[in-house]
Amino acid sequence: MNVRPLLVCAFLVLAACGPRFIPGTQIVDTEDTRAILQLMENYRTAIEARDAKAIQQLVSKSFRDNAGTEDPADDLTYDTLPQALPPLFARLQSPRVDLEIRQVDVKRNGTATVIYYWNASFQAPGLLDRAQRESELEQMVLQKEDGQWRIVTGI
Repeated sequence: MNVRPLLVCAFLVLAACGPRFIPGTQIVDTEDTRAILQLMENYRTAIEARDAKAIQQLVSKSFRDNAGTEDPADDLTYDTLPQALPPLFARLQSPRVDLEIRQVDVKRNGTATVIYYWNASFQAPGLLDRAQRESELEQMVLQKEDGQWRIVTGI
C-alpha cells in the first residue's frame, strides 16, 4: 500500500485547519483584529489631520498615559486630552505617520496589546529649524467597551 497519498491528504487537511492571517501580515484574521487595525488607522489619520476630537473619540474614559516621563505634570488622561492636544497640534505642520502593525494580542478579558512601528515626520516652525523624523517601536493597550475597542494607554 502506498502511504504517500494519505500523508499528502493529511497534510492538506491540517494546513486548512490553521489560522487565517490578514493579508500581508502575521496577524490572525478575526473580527476583533480587523476592528483593532481599523482603530489604528483612525488614530493615524487623526494625527495627520491634527484632529484632537477624533483622537478623543478613540480613547477610553479610563485612558491614562505618562508621556514617557516620570513627571506627573505631563500625564494625559481622557479629561486632559481636549486641553492638551489642540495646542500641540497647532505647533505641528505637515505631520505624516506610518504605522506598521507588528502584533495584535487579544486577550479573553477584553483587552488587547498592539505592538507597532511608528514612523513619523513633521515640521514645527518657530520651535525647530528643519523637518523632524521619529521612528520607534511602540505599544498600545486597548480595552473593549460597549462592543468598541478603545485606547487605554500608548498614544
